[in-house]
Amino acid sequence: MNKKMIAGIVAMAGLGIALGGAAAAAEDFGSPELIAAAKAEGKLVYYTANFAEVEQEVIKEFNKRFPEIKIEMVRAPGGQLITRVRTEAAAGKLIADIVDHSDRALMLPLADLFQDYAPPNAADYDPAALVSPKFWPRATVVWSIAYNTELVKNPPKSWMDLTKPEYDKMTGQVFAQSGGTTWTRIMFERQVLGEDYWARQAATHPILYPSGAPMSDSLVRGEVAMGPLLYNAVYPKQKEGAPIKIIFPPEGVPANPYASGIPKTATHPNAAKLFLNWCMSKEGQTFMIKELGNLTSLKVAPVYPEGFDPKIVKVWYPNFDQYVKLHGAWVADWDKTFGYRQ
Repeated sequence: MNKKMIAGIVAMAGLGIALGGAAAAAEDFGSPELIAAAKAEGKLVYYTANFAEVEQEVIKEFNKRFPEIKIEMVRAPGGQLITRVRTEAAAGKLIADIVDHSDRALMLPLADLFQDYAPPNAADYDPAALVSPKFWPRATVVWSIAYNTELVKNPPKSWMDLTKPEYDKMTGQVFAQSGGTTWTRIMFERQVLGEDYWARQAATHPILYPSGAPMSDSLVRGEVAMGPLLYNAVYPKQKEGAPIKIIFPPEGVPANPYASGIPKTATHPNAAKLFLNWCMSKEGQTFMIKELGNLTSLKVAPVYPEGFDPKIVKVWYPNFDQYVKLHGAWVADWDKTFGYRQ
């Protein structure tokens, strides 16, 4: 056998391995029949309560793998999105192929509008992140402490540190009524850090914000020095060079899994399944962790955010029954403690 024939065999073998790898990767996103049907549909309508800029990055990455599928995104704040879904469904005009929401408690009453769905790697997900076989944690966001390095020379190292008198009038807080992600955090504070944690924190006179976006902007501008923030709200600013450091406190980090589902009325169900399958896959989760600052509800994370040591930091999911039942009374208690009025 001459050298050219050997080189040809080696090249063919390498091509076979590459094609086999591509086929295996494709199976992670669904069967060949599903992928073909999704490409034939060619589009989907995506309703989300997440930040538009973040979801545009997800869509762009998905299209690197599946450029044949165009995604029309409709973004609305959490309460408005639920109202829109309810109103359109009641009129028989729900056009969404996917509904993606940060508050599982708001989505669960709408479960009858959605079809049963499970990604190919469904068994790899933590059951604590699931509230229905119709809804899946496409995204999982996690709380952290962020601080401005130009203002804070003795930075906090734990959640309890945020109650130190030396940080008086230096911290920020997203108020309890802002949504499901913040409710997860304040529930964690009371159940894990202690009944008196809110009062001790309120004694430092934090500035209150309606959401993480304006608070993270204030942190960059130096209007507030530190505070609890969703990692994905502040991580992009750190990547851009803002003078910010982020820590994951050792007492644990409250995590908020999203609820994403496919309505029974979806006109592009295969494209919807393919998009969700990609998001739920190791490839999709890795992208969202590394590039967007998410965590994951996979039992075994493919990668962790910088500074997150799973041997030290425990991820905390709320008990869902308590998440629903305690909400009204505890948010009212929080409002009273912090002197917040709508």
